[in-house]
Amino acid sequence: MAAARPEVKPVADGAAALASQRVREKMAERIRQQGVRDARVLQAMSTVPRHLFVDPALASRAYEDAAMPIGYGQTISRPYIVARCAELLLEAIAQPQTACVLEIGTGCGYAAAVLAQLFGTVVSVERLRPLHELARANLRPLRLPNVRLVFGDGSLGVPGQKPFDGIVAAAAGAELPPAWLAQLRNEGRLVAPLGSGEQRLVVAHKDAAGRISQRTIEAVRFVPLKPGTG
Repeated sequence: MAAARPEVKPVADGAAALASQRVREKMAERIRQQGVRDARVLQAMSTVPRHLFVDPALASRAYEDAAMPIGYGQTISRPYIVARCAELLLEAIAQPQTACVLEIGTGCGYAAAVLAQLFGTVVSVERLRPLHELARANLRPLRLPNVRLVFGDGSLGVPGQKPFDGIVAAAAGAELPPAWLAQLRNEGRLVAPLGSGEQRLVVAHKDAAGRISQRTIEAVRFVPLKPGTG
């Protein structure tokens, strides 16, 4: 029997919690109107409290469809982009409840929390130590046992693990790193932004023979992919 999805534990109660839930549901409805149709993704977006992952000074804007600074030259992605990338992964994974997916660029941990509602295991790698620790602190109250955070060079993926069913990246390079493609299982899917000036979100599929095909989804704007750690 498949394991149940981890439940996000309540972090507040009373009127404030009810208000936050309503705001999250409105955000999910806006995302639906923007074209994300998968009910599982919309439910995940309405479940995870995004305001816990932004600077307290920006908490009142947490449910806007906007990227926001999280320090160290990095941002939390727009809710629509988080949802769209998750939906694109789900399209290709027949049994998400047992799938293991890799996220490149943990940032503040928000996208990892959303992915944890959808997939059996989420491994998320971050190259900046302060953000790795920030994500750990942000995720701790949510008690998500299926999220594993890794500090390391995201351009190298997470070497030494069995191939991932899906990979999603939150930073844009000029091309897809060979390490990501090598760590993607046959018939798996990779969702990532590409480009240094004009960027585009692409989906790469590895077929049963290990051949890679690629298609463009839409224009996007992400922080650049950088090697090494800091």
